[in-house]
Amino acid sequence: MPSSLHARRPEPRFAARVLACAALLLVTSACGGLGKYTWVDDYQEKPPPLDASYRIASGDLLNIRVWNQESLTTQARVRDDGRISLLFLDDVEAAGHSPAMLSQQIQTRLKDYINHPVVTVALEMARPIKVTMMGEVNRIGPLEIEVGASLLQALAGAGGFTEYAHDDRIFVMRQEDGQAALRIRFRYKDLIHAEGRAPTFRLRPGDVVVVE
Repeated sequence: MPSSLHARRPEPRFAARVLACAALLLVTSACGGLGKYTWVDDYQEKPPPLDASYRIASGDLLNIRVWNQESLTTQARVRDDGRISLLFLDDVEAAGHSPAMLSQQIQTRLKDYINHPVVTVALEMARPIKVTMMGEVNRIGPLEIEVGASLLQALAGAGGFTEYAHDDRIFVMRQEDGQAALRIRFRYKDLIHAEGRAPTFRLRPGDVVVVE
């Protein structure tokens, strides 16, 4: 058979270049499939508002002390209606106030019963915050965690990963100032090895954790 009918073998350099280009396309396609995100080390948290004092909310447990009045010193859980019940005063509006503001309010009302009352209000236990767990975790749905909980604690609370999880595709979706949700990406190894900013990241109410 004439040699002109044989297919020419591709040059080795050309074949290597084709394979490299194909690999690059696959990587680019895979990265593009993850959508837009920000690595946690590049995430810039917005500074807290000027009035950053804690605001009492329903579910908080408060320690209320009235100086030299042991019968009035008590712990009170803020009810769903935002109020607490105290001796002499019955219902007191607590939700939305800082502990210092609530102290002043109670002091003012106690003046009808006690001379020169001195009241201190301290937060004994904050109500838990709620986040949502989604994707390749063993328990999906709403999850209550303590204020200041880390992402690693939330993952543990959700029962850890499923066998299909990618440990470098952990995202926290966070809504800020009415803008579109920001996707913050994490690697599991950074969380457990205390590398970068991942271990110090703290979840907020309303955050959505997605494991792909």
